[in-house]
Amino acid sequence: MRHLLDTRTLTRDDAICILDVAEDMADTQEREVKKLPTLRGRTVVNLFFEDSTRTRISFEAAAKRLSADLINFSAKGSSVSKGESLQDTAQTLEAMGADAVVVRHGASGAPRTLASSGWIDAGVVNAGDGTHEHPTQALLDAFTMRRRRYGASSRGRDLAGYRVTIVGDVLHSRVARSNVWLLDALGAEVTLVAPPTLVPQDVTRWPATILFDLDEAIAAAPDALMMLRIQTERMTGSFFPNEREYARLWGLDPVRFRALPSDTIVMHPGPMNRGLEICAEAADSARATVLEQVANGVSVRMAVLYLLLAGEQAGTDSKENR
Repeated sequence: MRHLLDTRTLTRDDAICILDVAEDMADTQEREVKKLPTLRGRTVVNLFFEDSTRTRISFEAAAKRLSADLINFSAKGSSVSKGESLQDTAQTLEAMGADAVVVRHGASGAPRTLASSGWIDAGVVNAGDGTHEHPTQALLDAFTMRRRRYGASSRGRDLAGYRVTIVGDVLHSRVARSNVWLLDALGAEVTLVAPPTLVPQDVTRWPATILFDLDEAIAAAPDALMMLRIQTERMTGSFFPNEREYARLWGLDPVRFRALPSDTIVMHPGPMNRGLEICAEAADSARATVLEQVANGVSVRMAVLYLLLAGEQAGTDSKENR
């Protein structure tokens, strides 16, 4: 794997390979000594042009547990705030000997530009770009679903027939986009539920069913219900009357939560707005996978960095270790 820029171009076999290597990484995190020498001598740069806590810390933990040298770069307080371009920043990192660059950027397509520009030779991982994609989030979500479905026998399996309902601000959500394409590749059935004003114009070309009524979607008994955060920082207008109205129509309140089948898992990419998208009863229940997603994110990102920097040998080693 040279770069990881999106999930739309991942095949079923690509996705299962990453998820299976993540299983191997998760096994190592149950040991007393969690650190591996795998990427010793390699340099990973977290290049974040947007604020982030979970994603940045998760990639940082993944790199450190693989023994890579880590450089955290934040646009705030850096030369970027003084007007330095993406090209100049990238070439500076190239001069420092970066082997992999994890990029989070407010502009859709920025990681692809970095990967295809010739400015750097390092592998590029998209950690979220604009309203485009967030591939490692979708991979950790799929990893969580697969583990909840198959448990210890997850390796080599896809999500064929698994029914996933994604609810909320689809228009501004890179998490929703990445999940739709990845889940489709893995054979899952995806339903999107949102206010009409928060549905993308090109959604008819997505491999998903579109609904506007959350109660109707819940009545269909999904295997997983994923609630999305309302991304007010990306909104340029008013997309619904007010938060109270949104919570009433599209929030997972206690009544809707109790109407879910007992084996339906509740997911959220975080951070959660309790009382708006999801009630405390759902967020704190045993069926909620929010903290599992955080833990699984480290394993998945370890797998991505491993495959990115260890090359073809990574897949061979993973198979031999099973």
